[in-house]
Amino acid sequence: MDTQDRRQRLLECLKKSNKPLTGALLSRKFNVSRQIIVGDISVLRAGGVTIYATPRGYVLPNEESLGLVAILACKHDDRQMRQELEIIVDNGGHVRDVIIEHPLYGEIRADLMLSTRHDVEVFVEQMKECDAQPLSLVTAGAHLHTIEVPDQESLERIKALLRKENICANS
Repeated sequence: MDTQDRRQRLLECLKKSNKPLTGALLSRKFNVSRQIIVGDISVLRAGGVTIYATPRGYVLPNEESLGLVAILACKHDDRQMRQELEIIVDNGGHVRDVIIEHPLYGEIRADLMLSTRHDVEVFVEQMKECDAQPLSLVTAGAHLHTIEVPDQESLERIKALLRKENICANS
């Protein structure tokens, strides 16, 4: 299989999958190194394909938006990260990303794509396994989340619960 065929088949795998696919899994499937997969993903993105690189693997965006997109301004310590994410997903939200404003590099964004409590659990466990720190460590806990919610009522409920826990600054 040539490079172009592999990239086309890689894109088809992502389209057919209902869950994120890791670089390791894709490299085994196509019998190439993980770095080749990373390069293929970069070329597909440069060609205009939106591919999210999440902590659980590569995924294409869901064509069906939940309805309303909002950005939440949050600030908390490490111990409240799980609580914050669970409040959002338990109330119908989908966490697209986390964004920080780095003093040197400017905006840094990482795709999360969390929709369920299980997604949150996997994310938190991966952080522990990698001995990783949240991006918000750089900004003393301050960060943004882009979220999708089905309606204004869900958004207001999420914001109220986050405010109650002193996590969200949105009014």
